[in-house]
Amino acid sequence: MAATLRTPVCGLLGVEHPIMQAGMGPFGSGASLAAAVSNAGALGSLGGALRTSEELRAGITTIRERTRRPFAVNFTQPWLQAHPGSFDLALELGAPVVSMALGDPGELPARAHEAGVLFIQQVHSVRQARLAADRGADVIIAQGAEAGGFGGTISSFVLVPQVVDAVSPLPVLAAGGIADGRGVAAALALGAQGVNMGTRFLASAEASISDGWKQALVAAEAEDAVKVEVWDDIFPKPANGAFDVVPRALRTPFITKWQTDRPEAARQASGLQEDLATGMREGRMEQYVPFTGQSAGLISSILPAAMIVEQLVAEAAGALKRMQELDG
Repeated sequence: MAATLRTPVCGLLGVEHPIMQAGMGPFGSGASLAAAVSNAGALGSLGGALRTSEELRAGITTIRERTRRPFAVNFTQPWLQAHPGSFDLALELGAPVVSMALGDPGELPARAHEAGVLFIQQVHSVRQARLAADRGADVIIAQGAEAGGFGGTISSFVLVPQVVDAVSPLPVLAAGGIADGRGVAAALALGAQGVNMGTRFLASAEASISDGWKQALVAAEAEDAVKVEVWDDIFPKPANGAFDVVPRALRTPFITKWQTDRPEAARQASGLQEDLATGMREGRMEQYVPFTGQSAGLISSILPAAMIVEQLVAEAAGALKRMQELDG
């Protein structure tokens, strides 16, 4: 019999397992991965940032064709500042859940609720968590500094229980450094009701990144995933409530060149933004800043998303059983 793992947030989100696949922009979280994760009983996510309206519409339509289960569409606050129509389109197309990262959600939770849509907000500090709760978020993702992509400086083991205490009774999902069922069990022990995972799902058959990026992720040690502090020199932070975050990625010659040797030059260099934008569009992000969390050190295989979900649930159930035996 397959293992089961349910917490109260499962009922809220309409899923079987308290596992959410992170929205990772257009890099890995496309329609195929989101649908596969949702069909496996977890909550798949389509990365909505950096997509044109046509791409966003096509992605949501494809997910709806491939699954009848709930899914999320993820945005970043800086993207929605520049492209507010993306949020409207997600609501118009009936996305069951919208999630957001990297900034103050403002009135977006209220707008989501008016459309009958759940709103999830990712945060990196207790202050941000309280702000998101006050704005009306239905679920809070507490993302530790171990995570790939954009993140803060506080580790998951320190951040998650503080956020749980700060926003209770709102459900909290833990993120950052989680790649197997032991991490899921640990998140539950810290008071979270589930997890939000990105890097593990990048190493899936359905993730829309290159095979080279996937193989580099599997081969990586945890220390190979570094904070890309020079990002702020290349892309100055927007105003109006953006969170103070920088990416974590696998070390590349591009990162070494501009971060270790020439951060000041990066602020003055022309064309860097366009180089990165072109790399994103052409599917060559692994040559520049391949977003990856420290949990890469825990990953040794590329698997179908459904198998990843199945393993996570089985391993978590086993870890929780061992914890109960210790108590006995």
